[in-house]
Amino acid sequence: MVFLLTRELLHDDQPTPVLAGVGASSDAYHISAPQPEGEGAVKAMQLALADAQLVPEQISYINLHGTATQHNDSMESAAVNQLFGAGKPCSSTKPLTGHTLGAAGALEAAFCWLAMQGSYNPNKLHIPHVWDGAADAELAQLNLCKAGHRFAQGVEPWLMSNSFAFGGNNTSLILGF
Repeated sequence: MVFLLTRELLHDDQPTPVLAGVGASSDAYHISAPQPEGEGAVKAMQLALADAQLVPEQISYINLHGTATQHNDSMESAAVNQLFGAGKPCSSTKPLTGHTLGAAGALEAAFCWLAMQGSYNPNKLHIPHVWDGAADAELAQLNLCKAGHRFAQGVEPWLMSNSFAFGGNNTSLILGF
């Protein structure tokens, strides 16, 4: 699956979300397990922020890679909490699609792009986190979006989409206007 993004606006009269920043790292920690403290994930998110010329406080929402595996959830929650704190709205779209392996990053970016589209999401709702509601006390705290949670009014949103893959390959994208 490919999801094509551009840094150029497509129409002057209608704002279209663009790819504002990209960050990639490879920690090569293990063939299938992420580096436990999330060093590579933090680096990818920092590089994406630098590329977009943004600071963590400007990100409105994070689409977590969210594989629902013990190792990934522990690493990702620690990495996101370290860089953004516990209050940044976030969710994972995996419960809506399953894990599509090689297509996961493109699909996650597409969800972010759709969330920013006024014609698709006129109420400016965050993507809700679908889960059993039983928080794991051992994971770093995150602000998981509930149904009805909205982007701040009067502020153009900046969304980050994370993909943390096998072999320690980490990618973060930032979409915005």
